[in-house]
Amino acid sequence: MTTLEDRSAAMEGPAPGAEPAATTEVSFDTSPERYRHWTLRVDGEVATLVLDVAEDGGIVPGYELKMNSYDLGVDIELHDAVQRIRFEHPEVKAVVVTSGKERMFCAGANIKMLAASPHSWKVNFCKFTNETRNGLEDASAHSGLRSIAAVNGTAAGGGYELALACDEIVLVDDNSSAVSLPEVPLLGVLPGTGGLTRVVDKRGVRRDLADVFATTAEGIRGERAVQWRLVDASVKARDFDAEIARRAAEAAAASSRPGAGTTGVPLTPLRREVDGDTTRYEHVRVVLDRDSGTATITVLGPTAVPGSVEELHEQGDAAWLLAATRELDDAILRLRTNELSVGTWLLRTEGRTEDAVATAAAYDEFLLAHREHWLVNETIGFHRRTLKRLDTTSRSLFALIEPGSCFVGALAEIALAADRQYMLEGQFEDDEDPLPPAVVRLDGFNTGLLPMGNGLSRLQVRFLGSAAELAAAEAAVGRDLAAADAAELGLVTSTPDDIDWEDEVRLVIEERASFSPDALTGMEANLRFAGRETPETKVFGRLTAWQNWIFQRPNAAGPEGALRRYGTGKRADYDRKRV
Repeated sequence: MTTLEDRSAAMEGPAPGAEPAATTEVSFDTSPERYRHWTLRVDGEVATLVLDVAEDGGIVPGYELKMNSYDLGVDIELHDAVQRIRFEHPEVKAVVVTSGKERMFCAGANIKMLAASPHSWKVNFCKFTNETRNGLEDASAHSGLRSIAAVNGTAAGGGYELALACDEIVLVDDNSSAVSLPEVPLLGVLPGTGGLTRVVDKRGVRRDLADVFATTAEGIRGERAVQWRLVDASVKARDFDAEIARRAAEAAAASSRPGAGTTGVPLTPLRREVDGDTTRYEHVRVVLDRDSGTATITVLGPTAVPGSVEELHEQGDAAWLLAATRELDDAILRLRTNELSVGTWLLRTEGRTEDAVATAAAYDEFLLAHREHWLVNETIGFHRRTLKRLDTTSRSLFALIEPGSCFVGALAEIALAADRQYMLEGQFEDDEDPLPPAVVRLDGFNTGLLPMGNGLSRLQVRFLGSAAELAAAEAAVGRDLAAADAAELGLVTSTPDDIDWEDEVRLVIEERASFSPDALTGMEANLRFAGRETPETKVFGRLTAWQNWIFQRPNAAGPEGALRRYGTGKRADYDRKRV
């Protein structure tokens, strides 16, 4: 699918400090008939995802995916499979995640891939893997789609982290299969796709036992794993399939999913047209300006409102919010993986009707009125997860609110996800046919329906220090807020007029380009997640921050570090000074 770098000496990896050359871009397009590593089976109310990784199926050349180890390509398929279960198979109420290999559930992220990859690749890989694991948990919390990890062999590192993302973990008791997080003792890194956090926060493993577990390379098996709460059950091989079937049936019986007789919505291939530095979808447009280091992402508003949920269902994946969200999600993934030097994203909306704001507001009202319908719920959930992907993207995000825009409700959350919001006061006077002045309108999508990873709405995070300002903003729900009103309520950062608009936007872009990208990444990530900490913010804000730092340290990635020496028979030569 892509060639990341010259892999002629991939097992040794790039020389310290070298910057491998990225070439062909990564695509996130796939479907079950194209899977190389996963098999999706649907049997009534239960779906089974079988991991059987093709050893020669790496997303880039230079390593073998032995022992059911995974890379970005494996996770792209898992992400696609979970999405398809949610939208295409509403009859499915429980998912079993298991392995197609003997005595090996999953060995985790491929070590030689990590050792040979540039830092940026490792970071994006870990981020997408985290989001995919979170997607399993989101399906349980918001869709009633519970998951059971049928660990029919050893689960190590990221393999155990995959199991941890499920609601239940059943480990085969065969005197050899174990669960482990061996990153610290073997690789000099951390269980960075949520392992440490999920062990203590989600499964409630005692802290001292978690310390022993995370420093025991061979892992824990059998009843001891149950006693330490690392798994929910340990079952003899002869009874394993029956126990998994029983638990899946129980999970399905308790699910709120619609079940048999409900027709799903097929997710057809995205229609994407690339012309140089411009990418066009039906509802999203991305324009790159490499000189300024910007990507302008424009989401087009709805043109009409469905008359009923039956009509929405008939529209399928062409229904506006579902289609626009799929396109926006794809654009985010492609930009952050393939366009590393484009550091500032300008977020816009654009109406397509005479009264675009009213049309967008009416579409939101329709969705809010039918939010209990399974398809509406899944569409809103997809939009929520895509906005979270924006939150965790290491790019500067500026919203440009201009005449002709439609930042209403669900689309207004895109502006609220930005680091700053610039709203034009009045109109562009030089336009021959000037559009009406821009307005912002809040609705039920902005008051808690689309929370961030910390469980708070973006309005709550914005006004964390003032309950009065939050109350005033929430009281403005349903009103068209002109620039002066939005500024008074604290919903925008600046409201330049036509004379100053171009210069102010240009200057902030130039200023951003003059700063250290590393400093900006750290600053933005900390400012975006104000307020309380949750397991999700720990994974993205704390654990992976440490993981990313450790990935660059000589103790892990240096020529004598653990990642480079893994599998050579030589021990890592650590610098013993604590930093």
